[in-house]
Amino acid sequence: MSRRSFIKASVLIVFMAGGFTWLLSHQAILPQAESGQGEMAGMEMPGMKQKEKKKSAPATQSVGTESAREPESVPGIVTIPPERLQTIGVKYGQVTRRPLEKLIRTVGRVAVDERRVAKVTIKFHGWIEELFVSALGDHVKKGQALFTIYSPDLVASQEEYLLALQGRRQMGESEFPEVARGSQDLLEATRRRFELWDITDSHIRKLEKTGKVMKTLPIHSPITGTVIKKEVLTGAHVDPGQELYTIVNLSRVWILADIYEYELSFVKAGQKAAVTLSYDPSTVLTGQVGFIYPTMDPKTRTAKVRFELDNADEKLKPDMYANVELQVNLGTRLAIPQEAIIESGQKQVVFLHLGGGKLEPRLIKTGVKTGEWSEVLTGLKEGEHIVTSANFLIDSESRLKSVVESMGGMSGMKMSE
Repeated sequence: MSRRSFIKASVLIVFMAGGFTWLLSHQAILPQAESGQGEMAGMEMPGMKQKEKKKSAPATQSVGTESAREPESVPGIVTIPPERLQTIGVKYGQVTRRPLEKLIRTVGRVAVDERRVAKVTIKFHGWIEELFVSALGDHVKKGQALFTIYSPDLVASQEEYLLALQGRRQMGESEFPEVARGSQDLLEATRRRFELWDITDSHIRKLEKTGKVMKTLPIHSPITGTVIKKEVLTGAHVDPGQELYTIVNLSRVWILADIYEYELSFVKAGQKAAVTLSYDPSTVLTGQVGFIYPTMDPKTRTAKVRFELDNADEKLKPDMYANVELQVNLGTRLAIPQEAIIESGQKQVVFLHLGGGKLEPRLIKTGVKTGEWSEVLTGLKEGEHIVTSANFLIDSESRLKSVVESMGGMSGMKMSE
């Protein structure tokens, strides 16, 4: 055998031996792999097990869990441990019927009683001869002389009256009825002129008695009061209708106050009101509602209300400001403390106390609010127990609990994935 043939035979033997060895080793490893695959098939991966458990859990736990938590699953029920309620200072009360009073406060302005105001004028031309009341603020009495006036028209009318009076005396017994009647008519016409000029009967009687013409005529005050306006001076010429004095009786005054539209229905004529002044709050004056004006201010949504009160000592002066309080008796109504109500937008909620730390939110509708009490129109019955304080803490507690529970549910979902 040549050298080349020997090398070929040796290489062939080596390949055959390697192939036989590989075949034997492959047959030995294959059963182990199949056996190992069987063992792995019997094992459960942690992630897969959690998924399967989470998928199968609702079927096995839904009945037991729902039955165990049935009270908590009632819609609207809030459960807070009693010790927690005690910690946050929750107090309870009973829904009852009670007498309610509404207090209305406002600020008013003192005004004169328009029925106690008089303006002094004359109805003929003249000149002021003498002033008896010459200063603002002077007090006058009814019938007191204010000034004297000279008027040529008045002098002429007096002369005509005296002539008519003399003619009636002379012709009153005439045998001709027409003559007697004519003299009487002339006398009455002159007298009516005096009446139109507001010449008093006493002046006319004095003229008839003395038979002398009075150069000046005194003008008297028509009412008792205080002079608040004077437009006259000695020697001044005055015209018919000119306002010479304004006199006001301040023994009784008005207070004009603004009442808001939502409070107006509680105000009635004749109701009593307490009035105080800023410079003397210790003194309380008593007045009453005299009139409710029929118009509203479109900008402030208020109406004028007139309060009337005695002012004998004239402590209240025109244009002075005064505080007015009106106590309105509303009768007996179903009411709860305002602190018990949670305002949620346009809704009003209270917590009903069910016991054992269980609270039920209840929608209610309220009416009149009076100080610390609020009338209940719907949503509650007399005798029910409610939470009367720390409601905002309960509301915060229940909201926080809902948030935590929802966050817990989201966390579980992430873990299952």
